[in-house]
Amino acid sequence: SQPQTPLRRRPKAMKPPKNHHKHHSDQTPILKLKPNRPITEILWVSLVATCIKFLLIPAYHSTDFEVHRNWLAITHSLPLSQWYSDETSPWTLDYPPFFAHFEHFLSFFASLVDPIMVHLQHGLNYKSQPTILFQRLTVIVSDFVLVFGIYRLTRNLGYKERVLIWVLVIFSPGLMIVDHLHFQYNGFLLGILLISLSALEEGKDLLGGFVFAVLLCFKHLFAVAAPVYFVYLLRHYCRGGLIRGFGRLVIMGSAVVAVFAAAYGPFLYHGQIQQVFHRMFPFGRGLCHAYWAPNFWVFYIILDKVLAFSLVKMGFSIQTPTASFTGGLVGDSSPFAVLPRVTPMVTFSIVLLAIAPCLIKAWKDPQPRMITRWIAYAYTCGFMFGWHVHEKASLHFVIPLAIISLKSVEDAKHYFYLSIVSCYSLFPLLFEAQEYPIKVLLLLLHATLMWIGFSSHFTTTHRKAAETEQTKYDKTRFIVGWFGKLYLLGLVAVEIYGQFVHPILFAERLPFLPLMMISIYCAFGMMYSWIWQLRQIIKLH
Repeated sequence: SQPQTPLRRRPKAMKPPKNHHKHHSDQTPILKLKPNRPITEILWVSLVATCIKFLLIPAYHSTDFEVHRNWLAITHSLPLSQWYSDETSPWTLDYPPFFAHFEHFLSFFASLVDPIMVHLQHGLNYKSQPTILFQRLTVIVSDFVLVFGIYRLTRNLGYKERVLIWVLVIFSPGLMIVDHLHFQYNGFLLGILLISLSALEEGKDLLGGFVFAVLLCFKHLFAVAAPVYFVYLLRHYCRGGLIRGFGRLVIMGSAVVAVFAAAYGPFLYHGQIQQVFHRMFPFGRGLCHAYWAPNFWVFYIILDKVLAFSLVKMGFSIQTPTASFTGGLVGDSSPFAVLPRVTPMVTFSIVLLAIAPCLIKAWKDPQPRMITRWIAYAYTCGFMFGWHVHEKASLHFVIPLAIISLKSVEDAKHYFYLSIVSCYSLFPLLFEAQEYPIKVLLLLLHATLMWIGFSSHFTTTHRKAAETEQTKYDKTRFIVGWFGKLYLLGLVAVEIYGQFVHPILFAERLPFLPLMMISIYCAFGMMYSWIWQLRQIIKLH
């Protein structure tokens, strides 16, 4: 056999240089601008929102301002064992331990700004300019937790989609009114919720459950969604057979127990755990808040009043209730003249029953892409049927629903109505004349941005697919129907009556009537939202 000669590669032909036919002046390198990263873009959006928040610093603030100032004083001046037992001020500490530690952390900086601010006795109703500026700034800075949460949820979306969602959330008029005028920390807490939801949507169930446990130790009212979290994590995280599933259940349970042990363990050690729970769950406050939140119980109360009035006219003897809707239960008395008394256990049972369809869906088919919708629906149920619900609690589901508002044109229409109704229901929180233009402009600006954003998104997204079918194009366009327009015009009519007609007709008499009209009218919108969400939960797969 002849020896084989080694194979040699054929030399590659020399390629002519690119643009060899062009003039030398055309060979100058072209600079390509790198697209901004989502984190850079959202920081610019939040910077604009922050400037608006700075303009609101001198505006009206409610008694919640003094509440949080007193919490700074309590946590700074007293040992941990006395935080939940101090009664120097009527505004006692009634949030879970992690929020108390948050106030304690802020109190160190507060003592440097103005020592009287954190003095337990001398600081009562203290409102120096440094105090106002400091407390306002703490809300503004803590809002960056919300910015981070919305960034995590939208960083993988297209540019237009994520910017529109950022505008809906970061410029939310409800958050502006409640946090940066009325004064609270809802943006900070909702940011923690969004971080948890982003982890669940990414399949990081352990992180999502852990962050939600942390949130419950900041504000326990978020526990309405706990059944959804439990069922979803049990079916989605603790799957894979008996041994693997049980192991994951132990891991998740250990993480949650560790969070609650860190929060409540020190108070258990000091023998204060019963006092902590007594402050956190004051069931004696009554079924409704002083200003009725627009939920199901508004209809229940009105029905009781109508029935009592009708029966009296028919000759029946109806005893006037001695208890109050807002003052809690007094012995065995009931605030209702005809209908059965409503207890905290009744409201708890109704909320759980209302959430049941969502729990069934989460059990049968736990999908990460559905978790935000499920959680928003759970908070809607808590708002509609819960005990002593504040009107501000509508933010718990309005903000998460902004995340899914671009899923379909129907979601966009629903969010358009809901966010307007929710914001308008918050108007009574700002009752002074100088803040009236602010809240109206915030709502009008929000509605205009929604209209432009949704119209642009759904027109450009679906135009190409619908050019051949005009009927399909009509279904995918963002159009407010005649019924929606009629309802929104009703909001305008209610506002005109309360601001201009009622003072002329009744002067100082019946001051509750405009507030009652807002509650009732907005309750119709909230009830529609609950029914619509329930229908979507049942329909979507």
